[in-house]
Order: sequence, then C-alpha cells, then structure tokens
Amino acid sequence: MNNNFDIFTDSSANLNDEMLQASGIKVISYHCLVNGQNTLCYENGRPFAETAKEFYGKMSEGAEVSTSLICEASIVEAVEPSLKAGRDVLLITIASGISGTYAQAVAASKALKEKYPEAKFIVADSATASLGEGLIAVNAAKLRDMGESVESCAEWIEENKYKQNAYLTVGDLKYLRKGGRISATLAIAGTLLNIKPIIKADGGTPAKLTFTGRERGRKRALEALLKAFDENVLNPENQTVAIAHCNCEEDALKLAEAVKERGATDVIIEYYDLCTGAHVGPGTIALFFTGKDRRSAAAVADAKKRGKTAAQEI
Repeated sequence: MNNNFDIFTDSSANLNDEMLQASGIKVISYHCLVNGQNTLCYENGRPFAETAKEFYGKMSEGAEVSTSLICEASIVEAVEPSLKAGRDVLLITIASGISGTYAQAVAASKALKEKYPEAKFIVADSATASLGEGLIAVNAAKLRDMGESVESCAEWIEENKYKQNAYLTVGDLKYLRKGGRISATLAIAGTLLNIKPIIKADGGTPAKLTFTGRERGRKRALEALLKAFDENVLNPENQTVAIAHCNCEEDALKLAEAVKERGATDVIIEYYDLCTGAHVGPGTIALFFTGKDRRSAAAVADAKKRGKTAAQEI
C-alpha cells in the first residue's frame, strides 16, 4: 500500500462519512450564507443528511442563500500539515468551469512551492461536481492504495474524468434565475408551462454545466435522465452509480430502482452537496455514472496527441 501522499477534495465531492473513512480522503469545506449566517457545507462529525435537510428546508421557506469559492488561504491551511510532515498531496477540485476554486488551488500550490521545494502538490480539475467529483476521488484513492504514485493517480484522473457523466433536472426554475443561468421571463414562462430543463456536465475545456434538453413535467424529466443513462452508460454492472438529490428522496429511490433494472448493481443515494445545491435548489436530482467520453472524438484525439493535462504540480 502506498501511503506517502494524501488525497484532498473540496466538499462539493459529496462523499459521506463512510466513504471518507474507507478512502482516507480529506475534505476542505465550502462556506455558505443562510440569511446572513455563515454555515459550513461539510462539518466533520455531523451527519451530512441532517445538515442538508435543514439547509434545503430553509431554502424552501425562502431563505436567502449564497456561496463562495474556497480561497487560497483556506487551501494552504488545510494542505500544509501534510507537506510539513513530508507527505505529497493530490487535491481534486470541482470543475474549473463551474467554480474558481481550482484557480485558488493552483495559486496555493505555487505559494507553497517556496516553503516545500521537494514536495509534490498536484491539483486536478475533476471536470465535474458533486458525486461525479466524489467518485473520481474515491477511484484515485483506490489506485493509491494499490501502490500507484501521486503522479499516476493524477494521470488517471486526466485520462478518465470526461468519462464521468452527470445529468440533472431541477424542481423550481427560480433558483436558476437567481443564479443568472436563465432570464426572469424564461423562468416565469417555464414555470407556467411546467417545463423542466435537463442539464449535463459537458465536454468543454474547461467543463461546464450546459442545457441539453427540456421536458414537460417532472415524470418526463426523470425519464430523460434514464434515457441519457441508457444512451451513454458503459458496463453499469461494474461501477458505482450515484444519485444526489435536494430533499426529494422519493424520486431518488425511484430513479435508483430504474437504474438497477438497467443492470446497475451498486447504486448510492446522497443529499446534494450544499455548494452546488444552493444554485439549483430543492427538488433537484442528479444522476452520475461512468460512460462514453463527453468530449467529441476530435477533442479526445487532440488531447492524446498533445498529452494535454489540467493537473498542476509543484
């Protein structure tokens, strides 16, 4: 077992305590404001489901919610003890096209270079969020425990992150409107017509969340998630499929059963992480699975040809 480096991720990764303990992954938490009161998105020792139920319950009641990226200083504070102890670090972040946390992590790595010139501190852009990011981190931890080096784990992430598919739909368009993703006019019209957008993690560089369709009603929206699964999943019986939800557990359970009927044997359900959940709101449900590469064939070939990597190392 290779134990000479630590794996960190931000709290967007949505990993529960059991998964964190089994993998040894360390979490750097986002902060959010709920009616002006600062709240940790992940608090070690407190069941996440308890935190999430309270958070999304307050959102449903009309609480004003905002989030901020994890700053350079917070990353330095979290990571430096590992470097000081002579351990290398792999930090896996939410997609750089979704949050500025990746850029802050790269800045932190550069700042620490002067103090620890012999250390390896690799920052990897997961190109996704929530449990998509979390599953990537867990797989990297498995590779570490099989004896792979920090460089090999980072290379694996770079080669495989676009195979982690993510599709979601929301319960209420007003949260997308508040975040500036849709106009007020479109939110009002969509609400009146019961339109539910289908959103996916795209294959761009950097990867972002993009609209890929729309459906009339919740039932059809959930069916669209399953259609995306059918069209893109690879070997469902040999992977962990994950579902994240914002206080809509009944729908999550139904989606899990439908995915199992399609061959999945390991399906986990978690409350949506607060960092990204704050922007999509109560009623959101997301499906994460390993499948076809999200990039175009030309982009994949070009990346291989150039040996392109988004990992930053000191």
